[in-house]
Amino acid sequence: MLNEIEEFLTGARHVREPDRVLATLLYVNIVGGLAAAHCSRHWRDLIKRFRAHVSKEIKWFRGREIDMEGAGPLAAFDGPARAIRCACAVSEYAARLNIEVRAGVHTGECDLLEGGRVGGLAVEIGRAVRARAEAGEVLVSHTVKDLVAGSGIVFEERGTHSFEGLPGEWRLFRVERGACL
Repeated sequence: MLNEIEEFLTGARHVREPDRVLATLLYVNIVGGLAAAHCSRHWRDLIKRFRAHVSKEIKWFRGREIDMEGAGPLAAFDGPARAIRCACAVSEYAARLNIEVRAGVHTGECDLLEGGRVGGLAVEIGRAVRARAEAGEVLVSHTVKDLVAGSGIVFEERGTHSFEGLPGEWRLFRVERGACL
């Protein structure tokens, strides 16, 4: 009703801005073994231990858990260097457990959804970056690489990629092992 009164008095209706925030998103995915996780108690226990450690790392690097159950952990950070360092720590811990993971990091505007979830183009790009990562690899978009210039984090170019259903082309970079902590 207030919108209608505003339109009557001013001749224009106020368009509400979507609730968005700039965030760096970290996606982690366990490579293989998930089918075994449902069949083997050992795998279920290992995955539970891994996810508990991921939660600790996210908190340590001042991130916020978004989803720990789906295809793999998703967290949001207010800084890309912290997200990269968290991804490296998670990857190294997973390797000690003999679990292979891949991680993708992207920074962009996210729609804030109910229940603390996020949505929008940045979320889809983050998923696509993770999907291009190899086992044991932390992959970032060129947006992230540009934002951490001067941080001491070292990258190797992985080429330009198009993501099905997403606009544009994206240059991707692999974080060098041992160069992100």
